[in-house]
Amino acid sequence: MAGLTGRGRVDKRRAILEAAFAVFAREGYAQARVDVIAAEAGVAKATVYNHFGDKETLLRETFSALAESALARNMAAVERLDGRGELRETLVDVGLRLVRCYCDERSWAMRRLLAAEIGQFPDLLDIVQGQVSERVTEALADRLARLTLAGRLRAADPLLAAEHFFALLTGPVETRSRLGTRAVPDKELEDVAEAAVSTFLAAFAG
Repeated sequence: MAGLTGRGRVDKRRAILEAAFAVFAREGYAQARVDVIAAEAGVAKATVYNHFGDKETLLRETFSALAESALARNMAAVERLDGRGELRETLVDVGLRLVRCYCDERSWAMRRLLAAEIGQFPDLLDIVQGQVSERVTEALADRLARLTLAGRLRAADPLLAAEHFFALLTGPVETRSRLGTRAVPDKELEDVAEAAVSTFLAAFAG
């Protein structure tokens, strides 16, 4: 019975976080009401407070959960850069997967929510950068360093090379998607990845 109770608590917490993200993204932090979040999660309002204490904590925990999910998806993409296969083909595959993560609707919604609330909650940026951006960039830099040691790249500063790779991917989709207000067809994302890899290899190919 204890196991079932624990699982039920985890499921309720997950449902609350999902509902909170939907309500915060739709209405903004100030207008979001805990009773609405509770109703969308299918729990009592008191249950939300029992799990998270207050609305500010719920906002931060929502960002933390979103960051954890985004980290897993991005890391799965980076891990495909394993040094095997043709380098350009692998980089295009990795780049396309990364840009798809970036263009995921939940990712856009998280960035819009962050932009809207960062003035009041500047620590939200630390959550997103510390839990996702920095860790994924460091993981990519590690893979690029291995390729450099193997003579397949010439990246004197793998971390800078990783930052350049991400910039080549995300810059164009910011424009093409009109900051997430336009769905970018997969063919366009493929073109972005191809162009990013071409420019990256022109600068860093071994």
